[in-house]
Amino acid sequence: MKVGIPSEISPNELRVAATPKTVKRLQKQGFEVYIQHNAGIKANFSDKDFEEAGAKIVATAADIYGKSDIVLKVKEPAMEEVDMMKEGLVMLSYLWPAQNQPLLQKLADKKVNAIAMDAIPRISRAQKMDVLSSMANIAGYRAVIEGSYHFGRFLNGQITAAGKVEPAKVLVIGAGVAGLAAIGAANSLGAIVRAFDTRKEVAEQIESMGAQFLTVEIEEDGATASGYSKEMSKEFIAAEMALFKAQAAEVDIIITTAQIPGRPAPKLILTDHVAVMKPGSVIVDLAASSGGNCELTKNGEVYTTDNGVTIIGKLNQLPSQASQLYGNNLCHLLDDMGKAEKWKIDMEDAVVSRAMVTHNGKINWPPAPLPVSPAKPKAAEVIAEDPKIVAERKNKKEGTSMIIKLVVIGVLLLAMGQFAPGEFMQHFTVFVLAVFIGWQVIWNVSHSLHTPLMAVTNAISGIIIVGGLLQTKDDLSNSMVMTVLASVAILVASINIVGGFVVTHRMLKMFKK
Repeated sequence: MKVGIPSEISPNELRVAATPKTVKRLQKQGFEVYIQHNAGIKANFSDKDFEEAGAKIVATAADIYGKSDIVLKVKEPAMEEVDMMKEGLVMLSYLWPAQNQPLLQKLADKKVNAIAMDAIPRISRAQKMDVLSSMANIAGYRAVIEGSYHFGRFLNGQITAAGKVEPAKVLVIGAGVAGLAAIGAANSLGAIVRAFDTRKEVAEQIESMGAQFLTVEIEEDGATASGYSKEMSKEFIAAEMALFKAQAAEVDIIITTAQIPGRPAPKLILTDHVAVMKPGSVIVDLAASSGGNCELTKNGEVYTTDNGVTIIGKLNQLPSQASQLYGNNLCHLLDDMGKAEKWKIDMEDAVVSRAMVTHNGKINWPPAPLPVSPAKPKAAEVIAEDPKIVAERKNKKEGTSMIIKLVVIGVLLLAMGQFAPGEFMQHFTVFVLAVFIGWQVIWNVSHSLHTPLMAVTNAISGIIIVGGLLQTKDDLSNSMVMTVLASVAILVASINIVGGFVVTHRMLKMFKK
């Protein structure tokens, strides 16, 4: 089977649907790869790079659309591109099916089997094909980098000989993939990060990334079965707007990420919010392409308002990195569809059936709903029990278990004592009790105390080494067996000490930023 990658005709699209690395992967999947001349030049991939990876360079888009079995694209095709496509072609690209009904009809009329990569359902199995998450991850990171560039000073706080620099304050609105990526990047750069989302379930994710979760007093959850946020009540929106205005006057950078598939982006930062922001503040609007979350955003532009606030309506796509991630997503989907050897369009598959927006001359949109966030099960009724009774029962069970263990050890020692020498039994009894008690002590140590425990075991190992050295002295009274045992003890204790220091060092590094 032949896979073709055409050039993107949109002047603002810098990505390409394959990179030299993904070309090699496509070949391993059994496909012949054809790519249009200079298709990857905007993403810093030359024709030579693709040829060295094994792809064949063709001159025109007509050659790609007319001879390929599968076409990989980034942007949705223009109508003139659809005219070049042959019947039965499988095309994978962004399509935005909810907003492009005329395009879907044209593809269906040409009997093109079109897969909308932006319609991949957000289920666990499809995470590796989720292009929206891949691109949102880049956008969130890049939003912080460009926001800090236009902000013009440190994000982290510093105390220098020249004076003290306060850390910047960053507000991230929306804690999806892009929002969490922005939180992580801003936090790693040392900023004070705050985040807001209507979905209460993301509070732990926000806090785990090092940000403060902001909320309003009204008890209302914006989570839905689809994984996206729902439209909130008027009361909630009013409280939300008041919160944003208060934060706008305080923070230095605002990053907005809220988008609704198939609909204009909600307006979250209003004109009066921008008016109270400090001169030099920055708004990075990741929803600019769908209307913007800020009322003053201009799609594709970066400009400064009269009161000195910079509003960013476009981002560098990081085309090389974005093309690599997008290409990986496409390869994962082709893997799931059987590669070249067992290629199949399975309309019973949960991913393919929902992403295949046109199939065999028919429009397959909108798809059947597929809930992502399962409803929380109702808690089973539990009869409350007195905590004192529970604790007493637990202590009694542990005490009984301990007695049984000691009795078993005693019986074994008694049986051994019938045959072994008395001196051996004396030392062996001390050894067994030491092992048993040591195991009980270590087993019950909290994980958070393992580093102090290493210090104690190192001290004990040091005593063992000293004792071993004393037993290896040049003395005729020492037997060869004693010398060998002492040497083994020194070796094992030394390994334990070195291992203790290594583990302690690694645990301490976990707490360093």
